[in-house]
Amino acid sequence: MKWLETDTENCSVRRTLDLVGEKWSLLILRDAFNGVRRYDEFRRHLGLSEAVLADRLRKLVAAGVLRAEPYREPGARTRHEYRLTPKGVDLWPVLLALKQWGDAYAGDPEGAVLDIRHTDCGAPVRVVVQCEGEEQATLAPRDVTVRPGPGARPLTD
Repeated sequence: MKWLETDTENCSVRRTLDLVGEKWSLLILRDAFNGVRRYDEFRRHLGLSEAVLADRLRKLVAAGVLRAEPYREPGARTRHEYRLTPKGVDLWPVLLALKQWGDAYAGDPEGAVLDIRHTDCGAPVRVVVQCEGEEQATLAPRDVTVRPGPGARPLTD
């Protein structure tokens, strides 16, 4: 079966984008990776409406990407902090790849807003696609073979 003959309704990329592919969801995740936890902090930093923020946070919690942890300031009602779950932490390379691409092709000419470096040695961090074989070679699209996986179904008209 060729790619154009494959039904893409159950594609992992499509399903991922259904969960986190909207702009505000990715920016919420970016902020969560950078230590933002509280609703008011997200709203102030991102500048989006309360309705949109509440909707995106609800969807990210429902998808298991964030978890809501209650807290209460003295004299105030209970609110929630939003923390990345292990499922959410697994999106870190995706956001780093978007940042890396953006720095190269859409970034500010004066330089990146975020400078991400390895804590131990101080070297810049980069996302690469790597073979899991013994060589662990870094790969480009021309270096891989793509074929239908076990979930592939023929496209029907």
